[in-house]
Amino acid sequence: MGRILSNYGGMLLTALGQTLIMALGSLVFACLIGLLFGILSVVKNKVCNLISRIFVDIIRGVPMIVLAFFVFFGVPTVINRMLPAGGFTLTALQAGIICLSLNCGAYMAEIIRAGIQSVDVGQMEACRSLGMSYTQAMRKVILPQAIKTMIPSIINQFIITLKDTSILSVIGFPELVNTSKNVVAITMKAFEVWALVGIMYLIVITILSYLAKLVERRMNRGR
Repeated sequence: MGRILSNYGGMLLTALGQTLIMALGSLVFACLIGLLFGILSVVKNKVCNLISRIFVDIIRGVPMIVLAFFVFFGVPTVINRMLPAGGFTLTALQAGIICLSLNCGAYMAEIIRAGIQSVDVGQMEACRSLGMSYTQAMRKVILPQAIKTMIPSIINQFIITLKDTSILSVIGFPELVNTSKNVVAITMKAFEVWALVGIMYLIVITILSYLAKLVERRMNRGR
């Protein structure tokens, strides 16, 4: 394992960096998607509630690998049929971020919905009685309180998204698992390589899990 680390450690660390960038970038977009559909799920409008429910159910009901193939191969095919010139493609990075953002966004929508609903309904009623619009009340009063309860769940979702990046090896994105396959093919030492990769994942996820627990404890003390 020491020889593999000395010869290919840099390559694996670069791949780990790519994995973290992919997961973090996807989480940012997922938060925006989750915020949109999370709010749609709590407003007093049946059409908005239905739109949110359909999005969440579809995305959560489709396996990640199927979604990855659909975004990477299916979407460009459809767009090229619509465009006279054709030639539209998505890079593995672009398709990966879209795929992870949609998948993570569906779960983020549920996290945000639960966070908003955890705030006492009297808060909204008080805001409306003071003349605030629904948007103002949500932005200035409800969401700031809800975010405090959502942060640990958001960190946990980031951990899940980080592990889900391994699925994107099927579309050729050079994340940690895909790079590790190449190292195994070169060295023919599957046990050592995958053990090293497992340790790398374990270290990162342990740090993030500790961070989530630390934030949760601080939030609980602040209540």
